[in-house]
Amino acid sequence: MDEQPQEVRIRTPRQGEVLGLVESMLGAGRLRVRCQDGKARLGRIPGKLRKKVWIRIGDYVILKPWDIQGDTNGDVVWRYTSTESNALRRKGILTM
Repeated sequence: MDEQPQEVRIRTPRQGEVLGLVESMLGAGRLRVRCQDGKARLGRIPGKLRKKVWIRIGDYVILKPWDIQGDTNGDVVWRYTSTESNALRRKGILTM
């Protein structure tokens, strides 16, 4: 009984979203994120994620830049676990 490792679906950034690494926690649901496009943005954890997902320094997240002030601010949409971030690294999606 040879069992093949099962392929797990991992959420990837959609149109208008960018991958980033959490550099620092600023308090009040805000954090500093170094994005893959080379910009450092101020991320905001929206209320629907605030108590359900705990984000720490060193976590990889998907950030959706705002329409206004998109170069400096954005909302956190998703947090990757360490297993998911390793899988993204193996696939070549995560290059940070």
